[in-house]
Amino acid sequence: MKKLVFVLALSLGSLTAFAQDTEEVQAEATEVVTAQDDFSEIAAEELPEAVTAAVSKNYPTAKIDKAYVNEEKQYKLEVSLEDGTSGTLYADENGNWIEM
Repeated sequence: MKKLVFVLALSLGSLTAFAQDTEEVQAEATEVVTAQDDFSEIAAEELPEAVTAAVSKNYPTAKIDKAYVNEEKQYKLEVSLEDGTSGTLYADENGNWIEM
């Protein structure tokens, strides 16, 4: 009986420690997402020519719905295609695609 109580106590303690670690990881992940989203909305007309040319070349049916820029002159573009699909693209000021 003592062994059973001991095993139950260890199990409960392990689950509690795991729950605390999970909460810490979730909080850290939220902070990372917030830190990466330092983009300010701009008008599509304010995009550099190199960025609009890259969109036209690589996605000829795309329409730029919204555009954003950050301090490093990286651009976040929300685009939609003629077939109804949409997505987000990231480019530098020279029109090179980047991963975020």
